[in-house]
Amino acid sequence: MASIIRPALLRQTALAASTRRAATATFSRQQLIRPAIAMDVARITAFHTSSRRSLLPPGPQVIKGTVNDPAPVPDPHPTHGSYHWTFERLVAAGIIPLTVAPFAGSSLNPGLDAVLCSLLLVHCHLGFQSVLIDYIPIKRYPTSRKLSMWLLNGVTVLVGVGLYEFETNDVGLTEAVKRVWKA
Repeated sequence: MASIIRPALLRQTALAASTRRAATATFSRQQLIRPAIAMDVARITAFHTSSRRSLLPPGPQVIKGTVNDPAPVPDPHPTHGSYHWTFERLVAAGIIPLTVAPFAGSSLNPGLDAVLCSLLLVHCHLGFQSVLIDYIPIKRYPTSRKLSMWLLNGVTVLVGVGLYEFETNDVGLTEAVKRVWKA
């Protein structure tokens, strides 16, 4: 919002300053005020504004069909829509007791730690997947979408292997959090 308002405010400030300065000068004619205002405005706005450059080039602008064609309705699938949303919420709600249980009961159970790591991994994967689905539309960027999904899957597997190694060969997630908390 501030970037939208700023150029207008700069122009108004420059106009007000130039008008006051020109009005107090000995030459108070309208013809002498306008060039001074235009020169000050151009000088100030050229200094404070920059060109707009987009980070990504605009996607392909392809219209399929006519205006009167109905929008295509995708086939229903059980892993999309409300089922997917419900599964995400169940995973998020399941993380809450699993993060509290090891610290409240002061017992370190490797099984509980493994379930916590698994749910955290699934939760993070689903969250990043939702971001990719929302911000990289498959119709406009099919190659980027596929590449980013494969990259997400690869990173998820890599983090899963790292968590497995940390759980089996080191102290585990809850013990590491306890140690960091007390440090």
